[in-house]
Amino acid sequence: MDEVNSPEGRPLARRLRELREGGAWPGKHITQAELAAALGISVPSVSSWESLRQKAKPPLKQLEAYATFFATERSVAETPYRVLGYGQLTGEERAQREKLLRELTELREDAPVAKPAALGDPYAQSPWRFTPNQDITIVGSELPERLKGKMPLADPDDPDFVDVYKYADLDALVELHGHVRAANPASDVHLRTPAELATDDYTSHLILLGGVDWNFVTQDLLERAELPVRQLTRPEDNDLSCFEIGTGAELKRFLPKVRKTGGRLLLLEDVALFYRAPNPFNAKRTVTICNGTFGRGTYGVVRALTDARFRDRNAEYLRTRFTGLDEFALISRIQVVNGLVVTPDWTLPLTKAHEWPVSST
Repeated sequence: MDEVNSPEGRPLARRLRELREGGAWPGKHITQAELAAALGISVPSVSSWESLRQKAKPPLKQLEAYATFFATERSVAETPYRVLGYGQLTGEERAQREKLLRELTELREDAPVAKPAALGDPYAQSPWRFTPNQDITIVGSELPERLKGKMPLADPDDPDFVDVYKYADLDALVELHGHVRAANPASDVHLRTPAELATDDYTSHLILLGGVDWNFVTQDLLERAELPVRQLTRPEDNDLSCFEIGTGAELKRFLPKVRKTGGRLLLLEDVALFYRAPNPFNAKRTVTICNGTFGRGTYGVVRALTDARFRDRNAEYLRTRFTGLDEFALISRIQVVNGLVVTPDWTLPLTKAHEWPVSST
């Protein structure tokens, strides 16, 4: 079989070669040696990734370097060529980087590869996989009494009493609890409301669901973290909460999109926070926060890392975007269509309203 008809890796290989030979900047031809030096890799690696015969493909981390390099002609403004830090890119260059990274990632995924799931462990690279035999505590927001009283079977004196009806984000809770247990079969996974937490729970891996309105543990942890993202509370259930960063003239707010219908709010797009950091009460454990301005935002940001169609892609995005960082945050846009939550694809630029740190380099 000749090069043109080779079934393996051709689209990505052709695109990488095209970028290097002038596809990024007309008339600007870059040698394999110059590109290899800029990316900090070997010339044979570049050659193998561009080959129409070989099956080699660059790791996703290298695709991110490719995208950053070819997003701006400033990469080749002087010799030796270099990959700029993410924080050095302009807004237009970052948009170009995201567009190119998405294109290269899709080309890479279209080529036949051995997936982690094929090896029998679909959770091997999941952010929800923790060290075996370490306790994990999921802290779900609790409905206030005025709302809990409206729930059927929420009265402890009812013979059909359902205890979990006390939780505010049941969709997110059920989705996440099952996934975390499956990913950590050797660990004890506890489910608690904020008021039920014991001392030992605070020093386990903590996963907090829900925002500052009904989960005081989320509020406490956000106040302890050196995180420039704040969530405002909702005075009433139909009021709009939001996330905000900065102060004064630099203040920026991220609000859900709603439409008022018959005196009620119809949610069109929520915003939600995903935050991961070392546990402030135990440096060898983690704290993770998943919360939206509404419950659908919380559910959507949970689904980003549990939905089988998107979880590996989104997990890989977190690994490459926040490489080497123990603490990071992402504010995600969560689309709601006909009342249904659409799982966000974090490889698409428009799904991310804000990321912190701004630069991962």
